[in-house]
Amino acid sequence: MNNWLRQHAFAFGSALNLLRKGFGNFLFNVLVLSATLALPFAGLTVLDNVQSISSQFAVDPEISVFMGLDTPREKAAALEPAIRRIVQAESRNVDISFISREKALESLNQKSGISDVIATLGVNPLPDGYLIRIGRNEGNTVTFARIEDIGKQLEKLPNVQKVQIDSAWIKRLAALLRVLQSALIFLAGTLGLVVIAVTFNTIRLQVLTRVDEIAISRLVGATRSFIRRPFYYMGALLGLAAGTVALGMVALALLPFNAAIADLARLYSSELQFAPLSVLPSILMLLISAALGWIGAVLSVNRHLRLIG
Repeated sequence: MNNWLRQHAFAFGSALNLLRKGFGNFLFNVLVLSATLALPFAGLTVLDNVQSISSQFAVDPEISVFMGLDTPREKAAALEPAIRRIVQAESRNVDISFISREKALESLNQKSGISDVIATLGVNPLPDGYLIRIGRNEGNTVTFARIEDIGKQLEKLPNVQKVQIDSAWIKRLAALLRVLQSALIFLAGTLGLVVIAVTFNTIRLQVLTRVDEIAISRLVGATRSFIRRPFYYMGALLGLAAGTVALGMVALALLPFNAAIADLARLYSSELQFAPLSVLPSILMLLISAALGWIGAVLSVNRHLRLIG
């Protein structure tokens, strides 16, 4: 174990020495890769903030169940146990209210101001019904699918004429987030290949400029792993440094961006602010950046060491 640690410590020191000797090139490559990584990092930051903001505006989705106009009051009221069984089978956090046609008419008169029009009809045109509020939504497809399933089951109950789901906006929000996620995955995959390609070329130049040094190392008995390991660390360090700079660029870009949207947010009595990625996602992004650099180094070293014999 101690020998393994010494070998990796030596390889890490050799990688740092290689970077120090070519610090100008290393710095230039870091800037190129950080600009590349900043795009998916910024997209992830926006998506994370949009998801957090959407959860703040979460409300109770509502389902309105309307009875037929000719349904007796007794039969309409008797449906509550069946409705409760259907709804509670999907969600425990529910609120079911019976809305009589008289109460519905009174509420309509107060909100719409068309009492004169309704009075000319001579009869109450509204049916008895139920108002169902289901938990709190997270703006995802699972929530909407669950509510849709409840609505389909309620439509099959006797004397139910219409079921209206007042949560279509959940589906639109979920669809928008899916589009953003798909676009972010495509962008990250494409730019990830760019990071690998740049690292591949960087390590290729390092290998080719040290052909004589590698040949001498082989003559004195150095193993292939011993020769390759410093280049692997160099690729990982290049990716890690680029990821760190990219996170810093995104965090700094949020300052003028938040200032720009502050006036807009005040118009809606809000204090909307976009926050940088939290610690765990940031660490994950840095690990992915280092892994991309390591992959590029592995591909480059394995290819070019075979070519030089």
